[in-house]
Amino acid sequence: MSTINGGISFWYAQDGTPAPREPLPGDATADVCIVGGGYTGLWTAYYLKRAVPFLRITVLEQKFCGYGASGRNGGWLYNGIAGRDRYAKLHGHEAAVRLQRAMNDTVTEVVTVAGDENIEADIHQGGVLEVAYTPAQLTRLKAFHSVEIAFGEKERVLMGARETADRIRVTGAAGSSWTPHGARLHPVKLLKGLAAATEALGVTIHESTPVTEIKPKHAVTPYGTVRAPYILRCTEGFTASLKGQHRTWLPMNSSMIATEPLPQHIWDTIGWDGRETLGDMAHAYMYAQRTADDRIALGGRGVPYRFGSKTDNDGRTQPATVEALREILVRFFPTTAGARIDHAWSGVLGVPRDWCATVTLDRSTGLGWAGGYVGSGVATANLAARTLRDLVQQDAGQAGPTDLTALPWVNHKVRRWEPEPLRWLGVHGMYAAYRTADRREAAAHSTATDPIARAADRLSGRH
Repeated sequence: MSTINGGISFWYAQDGTPAPREPLPGDATADVCIVGGGYTGLWTAYYLKRAVPFLRITVLEQKFCGYGASGRNGGWLYNGIAGRDRYAKLHGHEAAVRLQRAMNDTVTEVVTVAGDENIEADIHQGGVLEVAYTPAQLTRLKAFHSVEIAFGEKERVLMGARETADRIRVTGAAGSSWTPHGARLHPVKLLKGLAAATEALGVTIHESTPVTEIKPKHAVTPYGTVRAPYILRCTEGFTASLKGQHRTWLPMNSSMIATEPLPQHIWDTIGWDGRETLGDMAHAYMYAQRTADDRIALGGRGVPYRFGSKTDNDGRTQPATVEALREILVRFFPTTAGARIDHAWSGVLGVPRDWCATVTLDRSTGLGWAGGYVGSGVATANLAARTLRDLVQQDAGQAGPTDLTALPWVNHKVRRWEPEPLRWLGVHGMYAAYRTADRREAAAHSTATDPIARAADRLSGRH
């Protein structure tokens, strides 16, 4: 059996694409119109409708719910949030601590709601294990661990080589950091269950309805315009396709592979009985999970960006990227060298110019948006949705300020990305630098981060 390349994602190949919902039949009105049928849009609709049952809420999705990153990600429900360190500099340490605590709680929130709504999404709360396998990575790991402790993660554990191997035997791992604030899940099963729960509350979802322009009180589509006091943009990596948003967020690619189900004798060599989500401290980092049916699903950057902020059609990824991900798999777990790769796919994530996730509601126009998760959206989308709910209720006079509306990522402003070809040159140059730095660190055995990576961090605006 050959590797399936594309077809949206392995998760859809395994669970099936959903029955299509009807497109928008013509002009319509609503109290809230949400553009985008991924995690952010559906969670926002879900929480708003739960809070204010009489609201008329319409969700518009250009393909089908979960077609984008929500149906293609690595299934990491974890407490990382893009931009926390920058928010600490802008708003003070305690403000960033509150943001981190909210993210810690969000992992539990998603698991709880999935249980309450009887959504079976292969959720296993094994936490997140991040490993280091070069001296420079170990130095970064220890610094990372200390920073997380400083932001209130008292449950986090730093482990040496032997303790790491007791959990997962990653070849050459010198140490790791583990947090309980994480879970493995099947992203499409969660997405489908959330969409069904949202519809059951009375939310209207129109698929095959691309929104071409968002303006105050209007979401414009080829089939008609939805008019509503609040128009909420929840389009993440596909934001650049909207009129006037071409340089708002950059659609960055991430690619994945999934092995065949691995036999027990291979798992005996790997361990991974806790089914933690697994990451590393490389500059061009990887992420992985042990699936419910005992595959390894593993992802990494691949080709980072398409010229002109273009996005793919069906998740197809380049053969060279598939091979690079396979090399990571075998480097981590040599006994998988003979394992078949059943599926490869890719998707795009939203990256703001300052790499900070944000939630915004412009009270003068009724336009709101959330996103820029930089790859940590499975959990962050839920926190963003609850925050959008509170902002809309506050603006409508239905509620006052809340703990969520006071978080430092609310109404954060960021400049736009550079025009082409600077955008393409910058992103490809950055990741070429990171890959070079990883190779140099592995060869040099130095405990210091390679200066090429430090320069790339500064130039990219990541730190």
